[in-house]
Amino acid sequence: MEQKKIFDNIRKLTAYGILTGLVPEEDKIYTINRLLELFQLQEIDDSEEEVCVSVEDLEGILAEMLDYAYEAGLMEENSVVYRDLFDTKIMGMLVARPSEVIRTFRALYAENPKKATEYYYKFSCDTDYIRRYRIRKDKKWIASTEYGDLDITINLSKPEKDPRAIAAARNAKQSSYPKCQLCRENEGYAGRLNHPARQNHRIIPITIQGSEWGFQYSPYVYYNEHCIVFNGQHVPMKIDHNTFCKLFDFVKQFPHYILGSNADLPIVGGSILSHDHFQGGHYEFAMARAGVERSFTVPGFEDVAAGVVKWPMSVIRLSGEDTERIIALADKILDAWRGYSDEAAFIFAETDGEKHNTITPIARKRDDRYELDLVLRNNITTEEHPLGVYHPHAKLHHIKKENIGLIEVMGVAVLPARLKGEMEALKEAVLTGKDIRKDEVLAKHADWVEEFSAKYDKIDEENIDTVIEKEIGLVFMQVLEDAGVYKRTSEGQEAFDRFIKSL
Repeated sequence: MEQKKIFDNIRKLTAYGILTGLVPEEDKIYTINRLLELFQLQEIDDSEEEVCVSVEDLEGILAEMLDYAYEAGLMEENSVVYRDLFDTKIMGMLVARPSEVIRTFRALYAENPKKATEYYYKFSCDTDYIRRYRIRKDKKWIASTEYGDLDITINLSKPEKDPRAIAAARNAKQSSYPKCQLCRENEGYAGRLNHPARQNHRIIPITIQGSEWGFQYSPYVYYNEHCIVFNGQHVPMKIDHNTFCKLFDFVKQFPHYILGSNADLPIVGGSILSHDHFQGGHYEFAMARAGVERSFTVPGFEDVAAGVVKWPMSVIRLSGEDTERIIALADKILDAWRGYSDEAAFIFAETDGEKHNTITPIARKRDDRYELDLVLRNNITTEEHPLGVYHPHAKLHHIKKENIGLIEVMGVAVLPARLKGEMEALKEAVLTGKDIRKDEVLAKHADWVEEFSAKYDKIDEENIDTVIEKEIGLVFMQVLEDAGVYKRTSEGQEAFDRFIKSL
């Protein structure tokens, strides 16, 4: 690549920094010089051409910079892993020190918590920590079901690693620093082949229940302002009394956000269980929109509204103005559920000394009341269901096989990237009358296609996209029903009521 192009891109990236507010006008020359150093250049031409950029130009600017870096021998391989490591280093040149970001956040928080999070979310996008141009590639739609509108996403924003990079990472010296991708030590870390670079990452320290925690956004935002709140110490996740206290402590500090926790057992955890953390954001999930279909009162807690939510999974919603009373009732329900068995409903608290029952909790503020949703979980396995009895069953694995974590519990499907190509090929096969069972990749979808095709008078080019999206949404609804410990049948709900009466 001709040298003039890298000079142009250095100017453009600096202009992008000024445009987004990452780089103060006074730091323009300083930033250019830092970028010259990164690209091992001694000088820049004296072009006086006016530089015009937009936020959307970032992807193209970085792409050309990476091409130059490879050609100049600054990158070992021209693959996605190496490019991601280097472009994060580039963006790190534009990002203020943590103390400056924290100072700005706290000043805005003093005015209004919403202002602070809006600033920090924009900052996380502008720094390319959240790669907007990749997130836009995710395929998303709404699926109407009997439980309301579910959010369906096919995750395309996580790039597939090059096999050579995977092999190199396997052969590289192993490191335990940072201990995991949630640890505070990630802030500013250069990364390596098996760990993402984070020079452009800044963490907001917050205090929860007297302890140091960190607040950040997920680089793979599945919904608006998808945040992660993590313990300052690398300690395992655990659902207990303190969990409920921490959730409400955060919601009181950021009342426009919801916050929830994955369960603390394998299979139903669906997350990094080795580091205590929560996920939340500024979004109303389908589960939050779902209403209470039957209310009940727990003796001694007449001041706390309680009810069963109309949802494919088994959810108890507690509501009131006093969070201490909500927490006290949540403690009672969690303690009861931990030790609860009902053989007729195939619910066993433990087998062979292994505990199976836990809860996925979600806290929010609605008007002047606080709510806590308690989703009952169980991770028992059998020969028939080796991945979990309350897990997507085998007939649904062609769409979704992975664990059902917090985000999906609340009604956002995170489906594997393979589905995009498979669904495009499947549409063509359906329209041309191809024998799907003879296709090595599509054969797993054959039973599903036969099943839903019978529901439609015709499937053609005009409606096939709508049909496929609707039917994937219905599969996700069934995935959540499979994950529910009490089924949406009269027998299942009677069993649910038996547990409630035991409280």
